[in-house]
Amino acid sequence: MATDADQPRLGPAALRELTRTGEGPRLLDVRTPGEFRTAHIPGSYNVPLDTLREHRAELLHHLDEDVVLVCRSGARAAQAEKALAEAGLPNLRVLEGGVMAWEAAGGTLTRGPERWDLERQVRLVAGSLVLATGIAGVFVPGLHLIGTAVGAGLTFAALSNTCAMGMLLSKLPYNRGPRTDIDSVVAALRGAS
Repeated sequence: MATDADQPRLGPAALRELTRTGEGPRLLDVRTPGEFRTAHIPGSYNVPLDTLREHRAELLHHLDEDVVLVCRSGARAAQAEKALAEAGLPNLRVLEGGVMAWEAAGGTLTRGPERWDLERQVRLVAGSLVLATGIAGVFVPGLHLIGTAVGAGLTFAALSNTCAMGMLLSKLPYNRGPRTDIDSVVAALRGAS
């Protein structure tokens, strides 16, 4: 029978048990600094997905083999898992359901100022574009095609498990929060070793 260590996914209850003693796996939260600042699992380190991808070889030297990747729902953590595995880090696991599942299962979160998460922002922007161009398309022929393009983009985002609009929104000052550079990430990881 497989153990948790053999599984790429780790449920919230299993993670809570592993972290109960304070000597559990290293938690890397790959969400934006703004999302991390809003709410994160105590003891986790913020390594935004873009930073992780760009500096994965450097991060490899500061990570042990007991790493759990965390994001809002699990999608970005799965992308981080792939990037780190390609760089040569074995035995990575992803928190199944992400921070949402952790909180739903009664896990504690360190909270900061409340912000809208990226998924909600994408729904607002995409919905607003479709609504505005649909209404304006009544008066300006062809304008409704912008809504069609947004729909096509969202369909591609679902099929590819990526989101160009989310990546663009993550660059806004509202979402960036305090700057997370590789030097501060490495310093934090070294301090925990």
